[in-house]
Amino acid sequence: MIFKSKLPDTGLSIFAVMTSLANQYNALNLSQGFPNFNPTDELVELVNYYMKHGNNQYAPMPGVPSLRNEISKKINLVYGGNYNSENEITITAGATQALFTAITTFINKDDEVIIFEPAYDSYIPSIKFVGGKAISVRLEEKDFSIPWNLVHEKINDKTKMIILNSPHNPTGAIIGEDDLSELIKIAKENDILILSDEVYEHIIFDNRKHFSLTEVEALKSNSIIVSSFGKTYHTTGWKLGYIASSNEITNEFRKVHQFNVFAVNTPIQLAYAEYLSKNNDYLVLPNFYQKKRDLFASELEGSNFKLRECYGTYFQLLDYSNISDEKDIDFTKRLITDFGIATIPLSPFYTKEIDSKLIRVCFAKTDDVLIEGAKRLKSVN
Repeated sequence: MIFKSKLPDTGLSIFAVMTSLANQYNALNLSQGFPNFNPTDELVELVNYYMKHGNNQYAPMPGVPSLRNEISKKINLVYGGNYNSENEITITAGATQALFTAITTFINKDDEVIIFEPAYDSYIPSIKFVGGKAISVRLEEKDFSIPWNLVHEKINDKTKMIILNSPHNPTGAIIGEDDLSELIKIAKENDILILSDEVYEHIIFDNRKHFSLTEVEALKSNSIIVSSFGKTYHTTGWKLGYIASSNEITNEFRKVHQFNVFAVNTPIQLAYAEYLSKNNDYLVLPNFYQKKRDLFASELEGSNFKLRECYGTYFQLLDYSNISDEKDIDFTKRLITDFGIATIPLSPFYTKEIDSKLIRVCFAKTDDVLIEGAKRLKSVN
């Protein structure tokens, strides 16, 4: 069959490549970003309950009302933001679908979208799919902060969107108040939409604060906030997320959403709604994951790796410049074949070649796996 690919330069993701290689060599897999432990028994039992009690047909297109209401209350409790559950919150089939739908809805052919690199791998393909153009701005190499002077230089009359990600995958960096001030200025002066990927909102460390766009009233008419239950409740395979935005933006988003997925898993929505109404254990998530970050760091003491600062997410960057001059992809493949440990190179998160000497490790694992993983990494030379 003859056809024209909409994504001719897109191949197998680095995550699939490294996991396949890890499976081939029976390596310990710290590459893909998901926990190797289960959610609470209560949450699993709630899903089972709603399945057994007949809640197995289509949910309303915007999402189950009780879940949207609980999300609205949570946003207000944590950030002070006010979002109407009826027309400003929409349940999605995970965050990636939310991001894709938002880009599909608001980006047209030749529109420009500013992204920050290293960038999550779904952003650029989604932009290209609709004929848009991704304009990359590299985060500062030292601390992965946003170089706003470069952002201002990139903005023109074709710029329609900025994609923000904080806490940031893959670096663990977070934005601050100064970043919010810049966003307010840019959005208002240029009428640019801000797509804020906040899936790791509750995984933040060292008593730092997650600055969510939901708390910035001045940005409400210009922003789409994306979050995910999978990262918060150790349920990445359930693929449930949501967006919060203004009524006007939500109305347009739902026009595309209804023909993209229409409705999202009914019993899981109902389970999350009841669970949220009785539990706020997302508030203890920072401490839970900080212990894992710190355990992994302590187990790596005395190794040849240098750890970069990690303020959020469940990813730790390791600098291997004291070990090898290899390119990161070659180095990570050697870690699998020679040392039995799978990680992720940083270069695939960039559009242009970069010699970073950095790899990403996922520490959303049980303590025994983290200890064993650190042990194997310490043997690397």
